[in-house]
Amino acid sequence: MGAPNRDELEGKYEQAKGSVKQGLGRMTGDEEMRSEGAGDKLKGDVQEGWGGTKRKVGDTLKDMGDAVDR
Repeated sequence: MGAPNRDELEGKYEQAKGSVKQGLGRMTGDEEMRSEGAGDKLKGDVQEGWGGTKRKVGDTLKDMGDAVDR
């Protein structure tokens, strides 16, 4: 398994940012901030998932290349 790529890391950041916004929105009663946080978390989930897919495809292609070289 390869190291996390940029999309995975940025996705994690968006998820964390969204969680903070949701928490602040809940604490202050700011429904707009809470909703924005939920959107950020969803964006982060999608971006991290896309990054994971790219990494898995890259790992598979590398494994196939290694198998051909044997």
